[in-house]
Amino acid sequence: MKPKIVAIVQARMGSTRLPGKVLKLINGKPMLWYLISRLKNVPGIDDIIVATSTNIADNEIERFCVQEHFLVYRGSENDVLDRFYKAATLQEAEHVIRITADCPLIDPSVIQRVIDAYFENKYDFFAVATGAGVANKDFSGRFPDGMDAEIFSYTLLKTAWEQAVDQLHREHVTPFLWSQPDRFKIGNLKSNIDYSDLRWTVDNEEDFSLISWIYEKLYLIKSSFDMQDVLDLLKQNPEKLNLNQHFIGKEKYEELWKK
Repeated sequence: MKPKIVAIVQARMGSTRLPGKVLKLINGKPMLWYLISRLKNVPGIDDIIVATSTNIADNEIERFCVQEHFLVYRGSENDVLDRFYKAATLQEAEHVIRITADCPLIDPSVIQRVIDAYFENKYDFFAVATGAGVANKDFSGRFPDGMDAEIFSYTLLKTAWEQAVDQLHREHVTPFLWSQPDRFKIGNLKSNIDYSDLRWTVDNEEDFSLISWIYEKLYLIKSSFDMQDVLDLLKQNPEKLNLNQHFIGKEKYEELWKK
């Protein structure tokens, strides 16, 4: 029997740089709606649940999920690891895919490749090569920042939930796992071409302007547009990269390793 794979989407309204970003509208739909719609196109995923906090500001996220018939769990605002663990427990997950709501361009085919490689090679933890998880690694096979996806077993999540005591590990969920390669079998899906000079995550108004423009150009033509479609669009309109390139390298990913 196929093991149950649950995608857990980390989402909250609070953001120091762009408050309410996850529900900001693109073509009349919240950004979170597009992300979940893309996750539904990943064959290996059985359930999708939004994990938000009990903060009153996140009532909006719960209302949105109920309205759209999306699964939602509300837990600790600061102990996100606890929130993830309890959401996974609620859905009886055997394996968990972690997605953050500020990555609305995730590619279903890339996530499926992550799932396949994880099981085929019996990794404990496997992720797209981008963001904090590879910040201390010297290789040129990174995906654009914002293509993030991580997979690990419920058993491993429980281990982290039971053993992680550092505030950083509780707040960011997976550093407890990917920072211990001597203890766990860690792997990354690398890109054939290095795209570390591309930023497709949403932390600032400039990021949102780029993502909105991409959706406005591609979604009505091809709702299931993929990473290559975005690359082709940006190749035709290279000036659009100027919107948010000044943020690249300032994400402080390396500080997670130092801490």
